[in-house]
Amino acid sequence: MQETRVSIGRYQCSVCGRVLKASGEMIGRRVQCRCGHQFRIQEERLLFQDVPGVSITDPESVQEHHPLATLDRHSSASGSDETDDVTRVRNVREAYRAMRQQLSGVVIGQEDVIEQVLIAMFSQGHVLLTGVPGLAKTLLISSISQVLDLQYRRIQFTPDLMPADITGTEVLQEDRVTGRRNFQFVEGPVFSNLVLADEINRSPPRTQAALLEAMQERHVTIGDESRALPSPFFVMATRNPIEQEGTYPLPEAQLDRFLFNIVVEYPDRDDEFELIRLATSDVKADLKSVLDDQQILQIQQTVRRVPVADHVIAYARDLVQSTRPSQVTAPDFIREMVGWGAGPRAGISLVMAAKARAILQGRFHATTEDIRSIALPVLRHRVVTTFRADASGVQRDDVIRMLLDHVKPVPPANTTAPARVRRGDRH
Repeated sequence: MQETRVSIGRYQCSVCGRVLKASGEMIGRRVQCRCGHQFRIQEERLLFQDVPGVSITDPESVQEHHPLATLDRHSSASGSDETDDVTRVRNVREAYRAMRQQLSGVVIGQEDVIEQVLIAMFSQGHVLLTGVPGLAKTLLISSISQVLDLQYRRIQFTPDLMPADITGTEVLQEDRVTGRRNFQFVEGPVFSNLVLADEINRSPPRTQAALLEAMQERHVTIGDESRALPSPFFVMATRNPIEQEGTYPLPEAQLDRFLFNIVVEYPDRDDEFELIRLATSDVKADLKSVLDDQQILQIQQTVRRVPVADHVIAYARDLVQSTRPSQVTAPDFIREMVGWGAGPRAGISLVMAAKARAILQGRFHATTEDIRSIALPVLRHRVVTTFRADASGVQRDDVIRMLLDHVKPVPPANTTAPARVRRGDRH
């Protein structure tokens, strides 16, 4: 090994505060801290000091002498700069405050619902709103479309609604000049940024299935041709849990395609007073656009780049696996009260929603607390309770809360390492 002197600098992680060591060779390259945060080494933030006995031509020797330097040779595929992401996160936080302030003047006392809907949208997910009539579910969705400046369509699901009424159909038209006839596709209401499927359980399974491909693949197939939907694309569906006459339960495959199942509760005493006062006055809220479609797409890309530590992913995995009665780690009350547990899509949803929640709160990394806060809307429609639980009056939310008390986050040092061990994890 060539004996020389190489410039070694100290670099502090902006997320966890850990001090990393990096050589001058690493300037401009992406590194990853042990907390999972990725960033680029900037020369102006390095405090250099010469370290003898290290070969400048041998990056492995720098790594061996200074194990805290966690160089990731595979740069991010998006090629984004850390400074841009940091600025965008701060802008998202300010935009989130502005959106909540405007929506609070229209929808009274539903702060948690508003937050969860926005988390789902920034996570590229769809939302199922469950609540009795009169709780402003439709008003909330239409107001969000105005604040986000999105193209909005509403579909009222009825027993006679056909799949073509949602996706569109080909119509035979005649050219008046040439007399020729050809088929022309007429787009349905699903070709929009924000689609409200009002009372989605009012239509038969054949019509409900028209949304399956659109929700998962972001396109619809008519005949032999697949047509892409506009981007961003969201489906917000409402469901009445009381009146079940003439309704068709949503199949589990379709429920699983919703990122969140948000339960809209009754307003409390003060909120209902304010709601009645505003609804009976001539005051009208003037909603202004805060974000547009391109900014939403940028936020969605930023959410995917939010770092998540291994122990946070492990906590999401443990929660999901513990909902399955056949799992060895499942507690006894899960085996008694749950017939079918959540699938892998639940774990993905937990982590994605945790990333979006962290950004909305102005943080640059997701935590186990983020996982806990969105566990109910992610898991409640993916867990099927048994007859014993239903007969005992135990609801799905009760089972999930018991599970949150049972499954504890594993400390970072004890987290099971992934198959690919990063070089920064060497000791």
